[in-house]
Amino acid sequence: MLHNCPFRLAISRSLSVDVKRHFSSGRFSMSDMTNDNPAERGHIGAGIRVISVTSGKGGVGKTNVVVNLAIALSRLGKRCLVLDADLGLGNIDVLLGLTPEYNIGHVLMGEKTMADVVIEGPCGIKILPASSGVYELADLSAADRLSVISHLETYSVSCGGLDIMLIDTAAGISSNVVFFNIASREIIVVTTPEPTAITDAYALMKVLSQRHGERAFRLIVNSVRSPRQGLEVYRNISSAGDRFLNVSLDYLGCIMQDESVHKSVARQKAVVEAYPDSRASVSFARLAAALLEQAPPEGLKGGLQLFWRNAVTREA
Repeated sequence: MLHNCPFRLAISRSLSVDVKRHFSSGRFSMSDMTNDNPAERGHIGAGIRVISVTSGKGGVGKTNVVVNLAIALSRLGKRCLVLDADLGLGNIDVLLGLTPEYNIGHVLMGEKTMADVVIEGPCGIKILPASSGVYELADLSAADRLSVISHLETYSVSCGGLDIMLIDTAAGISSNVVFFNIASREIIVVTTPEPTAITDAYALMKVLSQRHGERAFRLIVNSVRSPRQGLEVYRNISSAGDRFLNVSLDYLGCIMQDESVHKSVARQKAVVEAYPDSRASVSFARLAAALLEQAPPEGLKGGLQLFWRNAVTREA
């Protein structure tokens, strides 16, 4: 039973080991980032709700959450762009059965504009595909990150307007993951009831809060047996975060376990399209409504363009 699972103890015992493992593995070096002041950081695309969707652990269904949430938001009248920010191993196009001709790598190489690369997905959502199997894009330089922001801001103006940008980050705490999270205005953490997923979600929040000053997060609990299970997961993570990290964690909601999700993946369709009356689809509709009901954080995080220009200058 869920209530017998010692979440706080699991977090406390394994957090230092997990974080040490991530840092010692060479996948993340703090030298890749600057010791940024929250007042100096910023946003992508003024006037747009820019939301990163992230997870400490792979396999929690994060990309599925992003795609279905974007479609659900589109059905509520919002113009959405999905950025596949798992730059070296992108798979949103595969999930939806799309075959893009170009990807963000072509933009960074100066071969194509963002407008050339963005494709249309279900229900009119826009998708900026990532490359797959390109090692160089898995760890962008500061100059490339600045280029991504510049291209996104240009596109957000030229495309006729966007309401929401959802950024599907890679899992874990790599420098790319940290970058896209601190570049966003809002951060949604996706986890499941599994203790390993919970521990890694906490580890991600710890890195973002203690190293980069992030203080506000939202939580989605995927693949729950009941709403009560999702709420209990939230309460345990929130309690630990409030006590040890001094962060605010708001509960956006949960997604019910549903075989329709697996069937839709096999069909390369979003579950909200393939099985609109399924339990998972109802969950996504509720999440989209809840996201729109919750006001974004007051103000912005600062001037990210200036922050990353400074980073580029220091590397030069």
